Amino acid sequence: MRALGVDLGARRIGVAVSDSAGTLASPIEVIERASSHRVDHERLRILADEWEAGYFVLGLPLSLDGTVGPAAQAVLDEARELAEATGLRVELVDERLTTTQATRSLQEAGVSAREGRHIVDKVAAAVILQAWLDRTRSPETEPEP
Repeated sequence: MRALGVDLGARRIGVAVSDSAGTLASPIEVIERASSHRVDHERLRILADEWEAGYFVLGLPLSLDGTVGPAAQAVLDEARELAEATGLRVELVDERLTTTQATRSLQEAGVSAREGRHIVDKVAAAVILQAWLDRTRSPETEPEP
């Protein structure tokens, strides 16, 4: 079953999708935030339908010391809203430094800073999703049904 990786930002939402085997994440879209979460969640539901995704994997922006600060609490609140609005399961993964990793990957690929601004959010979503996919495939962890 496919998953959608989601990087919730204040102005944009990055979205990535896994392959059907659950091994590889690919960036697909950046959604400009609407004035309400309801509109954003409906767009994510539509993407989940289009990609036949059964769940969402959201990045959780923990503080560097691993605690839940205001940004992480906002994502936790929105994760509950998204699950209620779509009826789909929402998984969370620590996203500390994923935007930095995504930016570095784009620079290494020769993408200019100007071009990168328009795609870094969906690349960050792919990094988040890939981390979750890798974790759920590790021998210590059984993937969820």
